Amino acid sequence: MPRRLTREQARRIAVRAQLLSAERPSGIVETIDALTVVNIEPTAAIAPSADLILWSRLGWPYQPADLVRLVEEDRAVFEWGGFYRAMTDLALLLPEMRRRPQSARAQQWLAANERFRRDVLSRLRAEGPLRASEIPDTAQVSWRSSGWTDNRNSMQLLEMLVLCGDVAVHSRDAAGRRFDVADRVYPSDVPELGEAEAARERAERRLASLGIARAKSTAQPFEPIDVGVIGDEALIEGVAGSWRVDPAALDAGDEIAPRTALLSPFDRLVFDRRRLEEIFGYEYLLEMYKPAGKRRWGYFALPILHGDRFVGKLDAKADRTAGVLRVHAVHEDEPFTDAVRDAVDAHIGELARWLGLDVTVSPAA
Repeated sequence: MPRRLTREQARRIAVRAQLLSAERPSGIVETIDALTVVNIEPTAAIAPSADLILWSRLGWPYQPADLVRLVEEDRAVFEWGGFYRAMTDLALLLPEMRRRPQSARAQQWLAANERFRRDVLSRLRAEGPLRASEIPDTAQVSWRSSGWTDNRNSMQLLEMLVLCGDVAVHSRDAAGRRFDVADRVYPSDVPELGEAEAARERAERRLASLGIARAKSTAQPFEPIDVGVIGDEALIEGVAGSWRVDPAALDAGDEIAPRTALLSPFDRLVFDRRRLEEIFGYEYLLEMYKPAGKRRWGYFALPILHGDRFVGKLDAKADRTAGVLRVHAVHEDEPFTDAVRDAVDAHIGELARWLGLDVTVSPAA
């Protein structure tokens, strides 16, 4: 029989699974391992997404330089498909890498540019790590698209080779990514897993990181938001359809130690907008791609979590030249109580101090 959950129970399972209760994790690798993925979106209206995601879990101990060290020196964390991942998950991704590229168009383009591929791998082997701009374009057939990748053959090839597992992202800096042959970035002693075994373990880990998820949902290019038929079937009061819930999350009980958190728009707790509305009753849309006059909440508004409820959005921007975090507005989904307002204000202050900035509030905020 399916487990029957209230929305409150479902919310608490999701919040606890995403390490957003008061019991904070102890380190970066532990956090990434538990979350399975951390989005790398570099937009830094306040801070890059990966830094916001990790700070929202770890708090003051987290510093971006520590993540850089873990990626570039310790090799405990790696980048693939737009996410940071624990290196211990590499074995789970290798079967998918072997299937890449998946589109017939990309397969045909690679086949037509076999000499170009060999040239790039040889140059990386001899001179790497290198940026895409440092690799001559010797493509036999140019990549065509209506977007920014049109005729950017060196970058397009490197992207494909990273997805295939032949090349890896070596490091990042202000100028972008540097690439190298994969065997100089990834460990050599990675266990060999079959496709079915790897896919099942990835789904199990994904469900543990989400707590509760749909068996099937909108397809995503690199990291699904659904989990198949693993875990236990569950029904959420007032929400149509069935869900899958992590058995360990059920065993942990209904209670959580609440706290307040400011989340990145790319945080996994808010990334699945349909799930966000169904479980939390929270409407959210990232508006940085909208014209300014059509924005309701701001360019890069941060969802505000208080306990197991989303209570509003923070419209703010880090002005590093002036040394301030400019708070344009705190949008209240429902009028804040004094306790909620105090908690949110205090957390905005913590964010500013972590960024090394003072808080300045616009008169309308």
